[in-house]
Amino acid sequence: MFSKGQLIFGILFAITFIGILFYAYLKDSKLHKKYYKGSLWILLVFIGFISSIAAIKFILGY
Repeated sequence: MFSKGQLIFGILFAITFIGILFYAYLKDSKLHKKYYKGSLWILLVFIGFISSIAAIKFILGY
C-alpha cells in the first residue's frame, strides 16, 4: 500500500492545502459578498429548471 512516510506527507499536504484554501476564502469573503450578491437566486432557478426537466421526463415516461 503506502509507506509510513508517504502517509505522513499526504496527511500534512492535505491539512496545509485545506488551511491555505480556508485562509484565501476568508481573505476574499468581503469581495464575494460585494460582487456575487444575487448568485443564490440564479442557483435556485437553475436547480428548479433541472428539477422540472427531470419531473417532465419522469411523468411522460421517456
